[in-house]
Amino acid sequence: MGRTLAVEVIAMTGAHKEDTARISYDVIVIGGGAGGLNAALVLARARRTVAVVDAGEPRNAPSAHMHSFLSRDGVSPLTVLETGRAEIARYGAIRIEGRVDQVQPRDEGGYVVLLDGGASLDARHVVLATGLRDDLPEIPGVRAMWGEDVHFCPYCHGYEVRDEKIVVLGVHPASAGQALLLRQWSHDVVYATHDRPLTDEERERMDARGVEVVDGRVSSLLSKDGRLHGVEFVDGRTVACAGVFLFPKMTPNDSAFDGLGCARDEQGWLVTDGAGRTSRAGLWAVGNVVDPRAQAVTAAGMGAAAAFALNHDLVDEEIERDLAAHRAAAGRASDAGEPVSAL
Repeated sequence: MGRTLAVEVIAMTGAHKEDTARISYDVIVIGGGAGGLNAALVLARARRTVAVVDAGEPRNAPSAHMHSFLSRDGVSPLTVLETGRAEIARYGAIRIEGRVDQVQPRDEGGYVVLLDGGASLDARHVVLATGLRDDLPEIPGVRAMWGEDVHFCPYCHGYEVRDEKIVVLGVHPASAGQALLLRQWSHDVVYATHDRPLTDEERERMDARGVEVVDGRVSSLLSKDGRLHGVEFVDGRTVACAGVFLFPKMTPNDSAFDGLGCARDEQGWLVTDGAGRTSRAGLWAVGNVVDPRAQAVTAAGMGAAAAFALNHDLVDEEIERDLAAHRAAAGRASDAGEPVSAL
């Protein structure tokens, strides 16, 4: 079982580097979002030694509020993270402010986690919970209003623009489906084709669903006092709206596991079982780093499920170790003619 650690937040600079490098953890969690923190919480409560390496760059940081998370609906994402950090600290988990460069196997088993700046940490198991990055289209105004009036997920932000005029930008193969879905939240949805013109079948679906189609490329999003008020096309047309939705290109932040031979699917995403195990023993992955559809509540559940399974794997390892030691001791006692207790 893991020993209890002092509650501490470590910045990986200066003298802390050598002090931290000497500690071997049961589990290192890479990523301090909902998935990583919930995994750390369960494991710390299971009396495991746990460190969370957190770069402090959550995907949902641009959003003022998070939604569809029971008991946390409407709360700032940063408030949720601050609460989670306090909760894991209560049980002795360490949060390390830093960034992981790479994870490498150790000859004696387990893994070494190499941090930016040269520090290293030893762990029996590693949980990757680093999420993904949203690669946004280079349309003026998109990045500035991302998370405020420009969104991706209808289940996260569709309700806030219910019955208002919504424009969906055609920037991804899934954009047409996104427009059809958003019709659930508003009767006034516009699909701007941009660089994703519709097939005849897709256009028929839009007509049937009552989604207006505006052909042409978008030149910029229009704002006043930082708030969206319309979409401008290259030919000068404008469409007033209260919200814009787009489907970004999503790329998993999984480079820490490069070179470790973990199985990936046809799109290059890490493959895990139902509990978060990768194809390599001791390496786990949860949240958006393996499932781009996962909301914060989903990622938190994935973190908990992985932690349950991981702790059982650690217990199995410890039973085998203890059993081997017990049998070795019994063998020595037998050779010395001492009484041998039953196994």
